[in-house]
Amino acid sequence: MPTLRQLRKRKIVQWALAYGAATWVLLQVLGFVVDSYDWPHTISRMGLVIVVIGFLVTMVLAWYHGELGKQEISRKEVLLILGLLALGGGLLWRTAHAPPSSSATVASAPLLVPIPKIDQDPSIAVLPLVNMSEDKGNEYFSDGISEELLNLLAKVPKLRVIARTSSFSFKGKDVAIAEIARALNVAAILEGSVRKSGNTVRITVQLIRASDSSHLWSETYDRTLDDIFKVQDEIAATVVAKLRITLLGAAPTARATDPKAYALYLEATQLARQKTDEAFAKSDGLYRQVLAIDPRYAPAWIGLANNVISEMGLGILSGNEGYADARAAATKALEIDPDNASAHVALGRIALYQGDMSTAARQFEQALAIDPTDLNTLGGAALLFQTIGRLDQSLALDQVVVRRDPVSVHALYNLGTDQVWTGRYDESIASFRTVLNLSPERSGTHATIGQVMMMKGDARGGLAETEKETSELWKMVSLTMIYHALGRNADSDKTLSELIEKYEKEAPYNIAYIYAFRGEADEAFEWLDKSVEYGDPGLSELVTENLFDKIHSDPRWLPFLRKNGKDPETLAKIQFRVSLPN
Repeated sequence: MPTLRQLRKRKIVQWALAYGAATWVLLQVLGFVVDSYDWPHTISRMGLVIVVIGFLVTMVLAWYHGELGKQEISRKEVLLILGLLALGGGLLWRTAHAPPSSSATVASAPLLVPIPKIDQDPSIAVLPLVNMSEDKGNEYFSDGISEELLNLLAKVPKLRVIARTSSFSFKGKDVAIAEIARALNVAAILEGSVRKSGNTVRITVQLIRASDSSHLWSETYDRTLDDIFKVQDEIAATVVAKLRITLLGAAPTARATDPKAYALYLEATQLARQKTDEAFAKSDGLYRQVLAIDPRYAPAWIGLANNVISEMGLGILSGNEGYADARAAATKALEIDPDNASAHVALGRIALYQGDMSTAARQFEQALAIDPTDLNTLGGAALLFQTIGRLDQSLALDQVVVRRDPVSVHALYNLGTDQVWTGRYDESIASFRTVLNLSPERSGTHATIGQVMMMKGDARGGLAETEKETSELWKMVSLTMIYHALGRNADSDKTLSELIEKYEKEAPYNIAYIYAFRGEADEAFEWLDKSVEYGDPGLSELVTENLFDKIHSDPRWLPFLRKNGKDPETLAKIQFRVSLPN
């Protein structure tokens, strides 16, 4: 160890202070230049790495040459400096090539990405209109109007419209227009506010050219709720005109209904996004109120159908309890509006969950013919590919959806599921982590990550992750398998007994794959039969679910697949092709 006398003699402290003062000034200047010219912040990080390595090299030089003229260059000194330079080079390379954090949202896109020009790439993001009402509970109304405008503009063939979840990721954030445009890769931004008081509403909108943040158009509408649909039509038509888009047909128009019913519809739609038992119950009730006022309002029928499908998927409703209601609601929507792609998608999902893949393929084909770029439709097509075991096509479609809507919790969850089933465990965990960053209360996500960690061989880590799960059902499902993997068989048996007692009809499919994972084939096939009996929608995942791997060699496996139309021969005959959108 160097003594205090040696440190003084070789002027180590003086060298360190001089170096520190010089590099502090250098870093301040570098930070100012990076911020002023919107350079990537990787440059600042690389500068810091250089400074740290430079400090170590300086200390080596000080030790050997602090006493000027008394030390000659030694082999040891050269090796030390070369080692430090090699370390610095490695750190610089890693800093320059570091991937973005998995928790990063769309708002963290590189600042040097050029903003598209309107004449070259007509594209727009509709930001959530700010709720200026005295009643903050009216936020569902301002959000709903924003989404309705987005959906209306999305019907314009030559206009590229960013999906809701990505546009809404900037809600409540003070971010410059140029930064939003770069992050979302759009040429124009539509923003504004809504003030609702009783039956009157004021909507203020501004259309902004993103390249220079200049206003292309702004307008304030003071109307009653009776005119709300005309206002939406006027806004959409003006946006199309200002962006100089030539329409091939008539401009899209909003589907009108009773103003009171419309307000209830917007509230029901926003509630459904919370995906909790209580929120779904309230949303269902509001949709029914809408239909009591206007039985021919197709969007409410579709909303009700999608709610029921989601409730079955989350175990809130049993399969047989919900299929008939969901199908009836989606069919009613099609009777009212035969060209409604969302209704076809809903019917396609129902057919999938009931094992009728041919019908599902026809429904998704009809939806794609109506709107080949709709993300909900592409997600449904990915689900069909997933169900029939064509995971490469499913993964490719889900990647397209995530690229176009990078902060969609639903799209990221689907992508994560595909990644699990294709053995991309680390990628799937990253996708599910992003889901939790965006939606910390997303039901089942902690438990799913726990299962994936268990599949990777880290059952202890999976246990810690699953303990964070808030859904009792999904927590029990995951714990049962993780306890088994840890050799805690008594705990596994106890948790499984509780799961069966509480959720026999809601989770027979999950119970089946738990038994399969534990190597108990007889019980696994018993619960697979119950899954069919109870109409569990999880059966749509049967072909790709790798938790059944241990019973694939059982002589009962292929006959069960044939009985339910999921054997390889039957699936190979299903004709379904999708062209990946640009």
